[in-house]
Parts: sequence; C-alpha cells; structure tokens
Amino acid sequence: MFPVELPTVWAGREKELAALHTAVEATRQGRGSVLWVEGEAGIGKSSLVAAGLTSGGFRPRELLWGTADQLSHRFPLRVMLDCLQVRPRSPDPRRARIAEFLQDRRPGLFAADDIESAATEMLVSLVDELSTDTPTVLVLDDLQWADEASLMLWHRLALAAEELPLLLVSATRPVPARQDVQTLRAATLRRGGTLLPLGALDADDVRTLVTGMLGVPPGPALNRLLGRAMGNPLYLRELLDALAREQTAGTALAEGEISDDAFERVPASFTAALSDRLSVVSVATAQMLRTASLLGGEFAVTDLAALLRRTASDLAEGLQDAVAAGIVVGVGDHLAFRHPLIRQALYDSVPAALRAALHCEAAKALVSAGAEPLRVAQQLLAAGRPGDEWTRTWVVEAAPALAARAPDIATELLQRELEASQLDRTDRAALTVELARVLLGVGRHPEAADRARQALAVATRPEHRVEMSSILARTLFHQGRNEEAVDVVRSALGRPDVPAVWRARLLASLSMFERASTGDLDTADGTARQALRVGEDAGDAFATAYALTDLWLTHSIRRDHDAALGYVDRALMVLGDAPEHTDLRTFAFDGRIFSLQNLDRWPEAEATLRRARDLGQQAAGSGQGVSALTAAVLLYWLGRWDDALAELDTVDRDTTGITYSGLRERGPALLWHGVAAFIAGHRGENGAAAEHLRAGLALPVRTVADRENRDFLLAARALAAEQEGEPARALSLLSALLERAPGEMTLLHQWMPELVRLAVTVDDRSAARAALQACQAEAAAESRPGRAAAALRRCRGLLDEDPEPLREAVAYYRSVGSPVELTGTLEDLATVLAGGGQQAEARTLLGEAVDRYDALGALWDIRRAEGRLRRVGVRRGVRGRRPARAQIGWEALTPTETRVAALVAEGRSTPDIAREMYLSRRTVQTHISHVLGKLGVRSRVEIAREALRRETVADAGA
Repeated sequence: MFPVELPTVWAGREKELAALHTAVEATRQGRGSVLWVEGEAGIGKSSLVAAGLTSGGFRPRELLWGTADQLSHRFPLRVMLDCLQVRPRSPDPRRARIAEFLQDRRPGLFAADDIESAATEMLVSLVDELSTDTPTVLVLDDLQWADEASLMLWHRLALAAEELPLLLVSATRPVPARQDVQTLRAATLRRGGTLLPLGALDADDVRTLVTGMLGVPPGPALNRLLGRAMGNPLYLRELLDALAREQTAGTALAEGEISDDAFERVPASFTAALSDRLSVVSVATAQMLRTASLLGGEFAVTDLAALLRRTASDLAEGLQDAVAAGIVVGVGDHLAFRHPLIRQALYDSVPAALRAALHCEAAKALVSAGAEPLRVAQQLLAAGRPGDEWTRTWVVEAAPALAARAPDIATELLQRELEASQLDRTDRAALTVELARVLLGVGRHPEAADRARQALAVATRPEHRVEMSSILARTLFHQGRNEEAVDVVRSALGRPDVPAVWRARLLASLSMFERASTGDLDTADGTARQALRVGEDAGDAFATAYALTDLWLTHSIRRDHDAALGYVDRALMVLGDAPEHTDLRTFAFDGRIFSLQNLDRWPEAEATLRRARDLGQQAAGSGQGVSALTAAVLLYWLGRWDDALAELDTVDRDTTGITYSGLRERGPALLWHGVAAFIAGHRGENGAAAEHLRAGLALPVRTVADRENRDFLLAARALAAEQEGEPARALSLLSALLERAPGEMTLLHQWMPELVRLAVTVDDRSAARAALQACQAEAAAESRPGRAAAALRRCRGLLDEDPEPLREAVAYYRSVGSPVELTGTLEDLATVLAGGGQQAEARTLLGEAVDRYDALGALWDIRRAEGRLRRVGVRRGVRGRRPARAQIGWEALTPTETRVAALVAEGRSTPDIAREMYLSRRTVQTHISHVLGKLGVRSRVEIAREALRRETVADAGA
C-alpha cells in the first residue's frame, strides 16, 4: 500500500504522529484537512506519513499515494494521474474514462490549456465522488518535484478538503525552492492547513532509535560513528545496515559497540552507504537496477523488460532479491525505489555518456512496446541528444499527442531538433509546422507567428502552407492587428492549390476578421455565405458551423434575432456532439442563449443553458458547455443574482476569459468585473463594487470585443457616481455607450431607460432625446418587436411623463417573465403616476417594486425608489421596518442553495448534484461553500446533521 518502508522503531516524532492521528480521525468523522510535512531528504517524512495513516486503519482503496521525481515537473498532471491511479485499463470506469480522454485527445482547435483544464475538472470530480463514497486520503510525496498542473489541482482540492471527508497530505523538501511550491505552501497554511516540520533527531532520540533497533544502547565508539548521520534517520539506518554487513563488526554490533577497524571500513558518505547496499545483490541485479533508474522513481516491470530486451519472468529473481535487500518496494502493479536518494545514487553511478545512450535506447524500446508518447519523451529529454533521424521522425509524429498533454515538452523537443543540425527542407518544414501548431495552442502568439512565417518559406505541401497562413492570421488577430490578418487570409485564398476544407475555414475566419476590422456587415456576410457554400460542398462540419456562427453574429448586430437564432441552431445541428468541436459548440450555445434573451424567450434560454451543461458533462466532465459569463448574464436578467454571482465565482480571476481556442475575439474580463460590480452596487456593497470597478477599468479597451463587453462596467461606474450624489456625472459616464462603433454588437436598449431617467433627473432634455433616438433605432431594427421595443416604451413614458407606454411595458415584462426590467419599470410607472396626481396607484406599484427589489437584495434600488416617490408626495405608508435579509441560518439560503443543501444531505457528490441541477461542478462547489458559511458548519456531514435537526424541529412543531 505504501511505496516506503515502515520503521519498526520510532523516536522523537510523537507530536507529529499525534497530529496525523487527529487528522485521520477528523476525516473519518466527515471533516477533511490538509497537512504539509516538510524536511530534508531522508529525515523521515514518508515513513511518518505512512505510520500515521497505517494506524488510522485506512484500506488501500481509500488511500491513494503519488510520488513525484525530478522528471515529473515536465509532464502536466503526471504525478496526480499516478496518485489517483488513472489508467486506460482501470477497472473503475471513471478513471478509465479520464485516461481515455487524455490518450485520445488531439489539440487541433481544442487548445492544450483547455485539455488540461478539462482533465483537471474531471480529476476534481473523481476525488469528490471518491470521498463522498468513503473517507479518502491523498498523499503527494516529494511535492517539490511535482508539475505545475498537479500543484494547481492539489490547490483546488485543498480549497474543498474541509468540506469533504478528504485528507490531503503533502511531503516536501524545502529545497530546491520553487516559487509555485512556496505559493502553494503559503496558501495552504493561510487557509488553516497544518505544518509539520521535521528536523534532525537530537542525541537522546538517536540513542532511543538505535537502542530500539539493536536491542541494546550504543557504546561510545558507535555513538561517535552515528554522529556522521547528523540526526537523519535514513542515514542512521544505512550506517547500521552497512555495519551489519561487515562480518566482524556485525558481531560486535549486537553488543552495541564497534571496533576501531570497523569504524574505518564503514562508508564515509551517504551515497557510498547506499552503493554499499548493492553489495548484497548480484552484479547482474545491480546492473538491472541501474537500468531501472533511467525509468524514474517508479517503473513498470514490463517497461524494464522491454528496455533490457528480456521477458518479465527473466527479471523476477533479480527483482525479488532487490525487494529483499530493501532497494525497491512494490506499489500496486509497479515497483518503486525505496527512497528517491537510492534511485539517484544508482542513476549517478552510470557515466553521463552511457546514460545518454541508454536513454535513447529506452525511448526506442518504449515505442516498440507501445508506450504512451509522454514516457518516450521523458527518455528523449533526459538523453539530450537530438539530431538523429529516428528521433526527428518520432518527434514530428508524436507532436500532436504531446501538444495535447505537455505542450512545453513538445515545444522543447521540436526546437531542439530544429537547432541540432543541418536539416533538409522537408524535415525543417515538418518540424516548423508542428512547432507553429503547438505555440498557437498554448497562446504564445508572437512566437507562433514567427514560426508560421518560417514554415511558409519552406513548406511544400499545400495543406501546410494554408494552415500556416491560418495560424499566422489568427495570431495577428489575437494581437489586435486585424487588417494584417485580413491581408494574410486573402493572400492565402489567392493560391490555386488551397484544399476545399481549408478554403472554407479561411473564408469563415476572414468573415470574422472583416467584421472586427471595418464593421462592414455586408462584406462579412458575403464572405460567410461563401464559406458556408464551400464548407457544405466539402462536407466539413467545422467550417460549415463556423460560417453559420459568423452569420449569427452579423444578424445579431443587425437585430434580426429570428434569423440569427436560425443560423445558430443550424450550426449546433451540424456540430452534433463530436468532442473535437467542443470550443465552437460552446460559442454556439452562448449565441443561442443571447438570441433567445433578445427575443424575450427566457424559459427557452434557461432550457438551452441546461442542455449545454448536460452535453458539457458528457463531453469533458466539467459540465460547462456554455461560458460561466453567459450563464451569469442570463441569471442577472432573470433576477437570480445570487446564482449569477456563483457563476462568476467559477471564473478564474487571472484569466481574460474564454477565447474559444483563438477562433473569436479576446475574452470578456471586462464583462466579468462589470456584472459583479453592478450587482454589488445595486445591493449597496460599495467595497466589493469599488474593487471590481478598479480592476475592470484598469483593463485595456482595444478591440471590438472589448467595447462589446464593457457595457455592464460602464453601467456600474455610472451607478457608483449616482450613489455618490453626482447624477450628472453618472449621465455622462453612461452616455459613453451611445458611441457605438460600426459593426459593434452592444445592446444599447438595455441601458437607455436608465439613461433617460438620469437625464430627466438632471433636466438634460438633449441627453434624454439622444437616448430615446438610440432606443428607437434599436427597436426599428428588431425583426420582431422584443426587448428593444419594450425598452422604447419605457423611455417614452419617462421622457413624456406618460403612464400609458409604461403600463404597456409593465404588461409586456409580466407576460414574458423579465423580472429585473419589470421591477425597474414598476418604479418608473409609480413615479410618473404620482407626478400626475394618481398617488394611490403609485403607492401600490411602489410597494410591489420595493418587494421585488427586496427579493433581489437591491438595497440601493429600494432607497432610490422610495426617494423618487417621496419627492412627488408618495410614501409607502406605515408597514413597520422591513426585516433585514437573513445572513445566517437556513433562512439565509437562496432557493438554489436550499436545493443544493438538500442534495448534500442525501449524500450526493458534487458532480452528481451538478448533473441533477444542470450546473457546472465549480458552480455547485461555490453554492456548497456559501451553504457552509451561512449555516456556520465546516463539512457536508454537518450540513446533513443540520438538515436532520431542522426536519426534527419541524416535525415536532407540526
């Protein structure tokens, strides 16, 4: 079960063992934790962890152990995949599915970081399900060597550990000092993780340890020798074992003493002591172990057999001897060196030149044995000998698979081959094409552009030339160089040998570039229709759907939402459920929700969100299927602000958002901060609003997409100005939305009623008419009267102080189910009615508006509405003080949180709840965190207890 040797005698670690026992017991009671064990090599970290967990009685299936080594940090998620036993032939279908996802995935237009992110979500879900089934322990040993993706996954698990019966234990050395490891350490301790630093054993502990091992206390000479170990338990044991192997010394050792000549014969260094251990096995076995050290700290017997060109049965006797000698131990269906230092000593004992040759041989042997590309790449990296034909051919063939899993490694191997020697044109073209693809996938756009240009200069195959033109154009577009991107695509399309599939894809890209570059929708439309014809003739689903989403975009900008919906529905039908089109399908689902919102078909928009998330669960296990920002905006307009914030909480704060693998404009970080700031402002949470405003306003606005995604941010900024008693400045800030560039999507009608209200407040009739005219243009452009037409009624009623258009708007919003817009219109209608002397009806409408605002938690809107009506002689009457929204307890839970809590109490895992509620796993996790905070509990078990207590009280009351 443990890839370490358990000492039979302990000394000086009582406090640390007690901490482990406490953590184990808490995990059994349903509350997890994180332990960070730290100390130098050989100090006993792994043995301590194993001893502490053994006494906890965990069964093998509940305890998962992964060990990183010096090669691990180059391979994304490698150590965590090993720890969680994710293998293609795993008997657990969940594990096998993840392994299959990673094994079969090719990057193409599905970016490498998207693959890594999807795999991370799947692994988090796996751990969640495992720990929901039974208390679970994960150990990550030698964490200082772990890859960055595994560290990020460990951090994600640490954030949820307290809520689950999940114990995370990491063991690490303080050196080498990696910044990402130090950051993880600080984050772990800041969130309540326990640090267990292991120092050298003092003289008394050494004496106790040696006495326990020998059965007698050590004498003066032996004590002097043991001083060489400097309190390091591993070195102590190696010294005693080396003495025992000395025949004359071994006799004296039984009495706790050694002779002077034995003192001189004992190895003087730790490495020498480890090498001395090899003397107990045959020369052939020692050589076999040196070869095994090339495969890393843990290895499969089949791999070793392939490398040695022998059968596994041929190796059995030697490996059994190595196990008996304490050099290797069994770890599941693999073997592992008992300690990393043993493996390192063996590895270092092989001359460097021979090591390089052996690594090259190992790479070829692993390929012949059908090993996954990452294991082969590990050998080639260690060999450091590029330039031979076999390596070059393999690197080119394996580059797509490597790019999907470990793009940095793919980049290094390709660059190394390109720089190694003189290459002919064919080899240089093949390597450069693959390198450009990898660099694009990881978002290194300037480098990808350079490599694409180099590839264009040497490529001879038409499909390579056109693909490199596509990559070059996409990198330029990403950098905001739209006109250059257009020129590159048009130049490529001018070649007579462009394959039909690529012609269709280039045309689809060109349509997008033209819209962003000039805003000429007719030109972009014509190009998209041409792309559609060519794509359909070529039978290319991707190009066809890409062209259809281009047409969705241009028709949405024209406000022909019916036609736009038809195009995006066709795109989704063409794409189907194929996993290689996940990124484009996500964009199409986002577009469908957008169109349905503008047609005020809100129930269908919600249904689309559920459908997309259901497909997302099936495709990659993340349950996303649609961007969290699209979901948040939909939920905002539906008045489910807490749910909208939960969606926003799942968006990484250090990202610019979804870019759909470079197919679309830069992501909507502006929108993320805008929606969050706007909700916080309405709720009177000025600190949170100010924080989001500062972050959002610091972002550059360079592209059309940036302008389209800034509307909520501008509205939030105007709201803040109004709250500061500066309505004129608020009007000026919100008026910036009127400056819509050609071809820009921004939905002005959403904000024009607010603009008119502010203009009327400061008596700026000119600004009010400008807003009215903008809304009129939007309404006139609608293919059928929808949101813009309703907003226009609201604008007219405010400007003309006419209640009838406002009544029509109220009736419309009631009929379509648009609560946020309905509530604002009720306030406007009440104000106009009161100004016309109809105080009784105004008071009734004000009461309804306030109640609706209260349900949203919109404290600022309540104060504003009451203030507006008070100025025209209307008060709501004596109703008593409104009870404040509950902040703690079951009454504080939102409807979504209440349902999540009920499912948690049933023992459902986070992924299971996500499937049940059509949410992403991360959104459910956010809701669970909110439930824990509001109930004042620390784990899911405590949620269940609280639910049972509440049910018991309710039954007693009945």
